[in-house]
Amino acid sequence: MLQEKRHILQEYSNDFIFKLKDLHVNFDKYKYYPRDEKFNSAIFDSDKKLIFSTLESKDVKFDKVTYISENMIHFIEEPESYYLGTKYIILEIPDDNVWFRSVKGEIITYSFIAFIFMLILGYFISKLFLKPMRDALHLLDRFIKDTTHELNTPISAIITNIEMIDKDILDAKLAKKINRIDIGAKTISNIYEDLTFLTLNNKIISQNENLNLSNVLEQRVEYFKSLATIKKINFVLNIEKDIYLNSDLKKISKLIDNLISNAIKYNKIAGTIKVTLKENFLSIEDTGKGMSKENLSNLFERYSRFDKSVGGFGIGLNIVSLIAKEYNLDIKVESELNKGTKIEVIWQN
Repeated sequence: MLQEKRHILQEYSNDFIFKLKDLHVNFDKYKYYPRDEKFNSAIFDSDKKLIFSTLESKDVKFDKVTYISENMIHFIEEPESYYLGTKYIILEIPDDNVWFRSVKGEIITYSFIAFIFMLILGYFISKLFLKPMRDALHLLDRFIKDTTHELNTPISAIITNIEMIDKDILDAKLAKKINRIDIGAKTISNIYEDLTFLTLNNKIISQNENLNLSNVLEQRVEYFKSLATIKKINFVLNIEKDIYLNSDLKKISKLIDNLISNAIKYNKIAGTIKVTLKENFLSIEDTGKGMSKENLSNLFERYSRFDKSVGGFGIGLNIVSLIAKEYNLDIKVESELNKGTKIEVIWQN
């Protein structure tokens, strides 16, 4: 708006300077100050002292070219010649947009009220549209909880009965079949425990105790040896005795289980899993497929899977991350494609 007015005022100024020049040349003849109904004006000398003025505004800002003051637009021009001793010419016209500035506060207020109204309306509309999705998710969540609850009894019964069988007195064929059932039951059991942890995570109260982590780790390795046997994977153990960690037995077992399970799942045939436990340090290293650096950044996100040929839901390492956060465990991952992956868990007593 000021830019447009500046062009108009420049034309007025040129016309005014022409009249001022005419007065300067013919001062003895005219002797009256040039006026125009379209604008007010004033002239100042080089010391910024007023020579003559018809301005309504008395405060002149000589450091600006165009400005608004007291609902009037002002324009300052310096003519090439000092006609009648004039160094500065100030023109003044009414501000046509003064009404807008007077109602600007009201516009902002009503806009804010409209925004709040639309926000509330949008909230209720989004709730209405998302209700079918929420109902479907609630139904799915309930189905998972009911399913995992129903799976618990048969899985436990299968594993318990298999462990009671003396495999040494069985012939090789039957022992092989029993071993396959054992592997299948343990795989289902591990998936069941993962789903249970995710669905009940917020309701699980940790029963922390001073755990002998060395014993827990040896037990979990022994538990997974039947799964490792299928791929002819060999465990190399370097477990120091009597390493303790204050934590919940079920949660730490679940953390170890998922790390070992992944090391088996993504390992190569006849590969190796190196398990190391020292003071404040646990490491599980495999000789499997490894991962790219791009995949490492999303490693602990839920449902992330980087190898579709291997089973799973992509929740194991997410559970590891949740448990690690609860107990302030620092997890470091090193991996190289076709060479293997090493996961370190570090903590402070």
